[in-house]
Amino acid sequence: MQSVLDTAGPLAEHIARLFWIFAGVAAVVYLLVTGFLVHALRRRREAGEAPRDTRHALRAVGVAVGATAFILVGLALADFFAGRASTRAPGDAMRVRVTAHQWWWEIEYLDGTPSERVRTANELHLPVGRPVALELISDDVIHSFWVPSLNGKKDLLPGYTTNLQLVASRAGVYPGQCAEFCGFQHAQMGLAVHAHAPEDFVRWQSAQRQASPEPLDAIQRRGRDVFMSSTCAQCHRVQGTEAAAVLGPDLTHVASRRQLAAGTLPNNPEAMASWIRNPQRFKPGTRMPASQLTGDDLSALVSWLGSLR
Repeated sequence: MQSVLDTAGPLAEHIARLFWIFAGVAAVVYLLVTGFLVHALRRRREAGEAPRDTRHALRAVGVAVGATAFILVGLALADFFAGRASTRAPGDAMRVRVTAHQWWWEIEYLDGTPSERVRTANELHLPVGRPVALELISDDVIHSFWVPSLNGKKDLLPGYTTNLQLVASRAGVYPGQCAEFCGFQHAQMGLAVHAHAPEDFVRWQSAQRQASPEPLDAIQRRGRDVFMSSTCAQCHRVQGTEAAAVLGPDLTHVASRRQLAAGTLPNNPEAMASWIRNPQRFKPGTRMPASQLTGDDLSALVSWLGSLR
C-alpha cells in the first residue's frame, strides 16, 4: 500500500501538509460557491421579473475576484516553500547513486575508497534519521523515482543527473516504484526502501562489502561452476569470482533480498528456478534470456545463488 499521506519522514510530511492545505482550501471554496449559488437562486425566484440592482452583484464579483487572486497567490507560496523544504540537501548526507534500467534499479553506495562501495539492486537500505542524497541517472529512457512515504517524485533523464533527498524517521520497509511510463514492463519496476536503526544499517553495509562466500558442499561448487560457464557470468557480477559484468543486477548478495526481478517474484528457490528457466513468462520483454539449464545443473545453480547472503 502506497500513500503520500502515510509519511515516514520529514520531507514527505511537507508534501502531505501541502495536500491538506490544498484540500482544505478547495473544500471551503466549494462550500462558499455552493452557498452563494443557492442564495442567488432563491433571490431570483423571490424577485421574479422585478428590476434588478446590479451594483451589489458587481461588488460581489469584485470581492470574489480579489479573494480568488489572494487564494491562488497563497497556494503558490505554500507550494514553493514545500518544494524548497522537500529538496533541501543537508551537508552530512550519505551519497547513493541510483541508475534506472528497463526494468530494474541499480543502487551504488558511493565512497571515496572504491573498495568500500556497495552495489545492490531494487532495494535501497538507509539508516533512520540520517539524510540520504540520491544521484539519479537513467541508462535508457525517462524513468521516475517515487517512494511516497519518504518524498515526492523525481524524473531520471538520459544523459543528466538529477538529485533527491530521503530521510526516514522510523524503521520499516517502504514500497516505491517507477512513476513514469518507461516501456512494456513499467508496472513491474518496483523498489523497496528498507530503513534500519543506525547500528543495523552498519551491520548490513558491512555484510554487503564482503565477497561471496565459498561454496559449502559439492552441489554449491557445481552451481558456481555452472554459473561461471554459462551466459550468467556474461551479464552479472559476483564479487569474489571472475564474474564482473554489469549488464544485469549485481548478484553478490542476491539471497539477502526479499524479492526478485524488481518486485516481480518472491525470493525463494522455486521462484528463482522458474525465473532462470524462463524470465519472459513473468516479465515479457526483459533483457534476460531464457536458460537451457535443467535438472541437476539448474538445482545446483539455485542452491549456490541461495547461499549468496
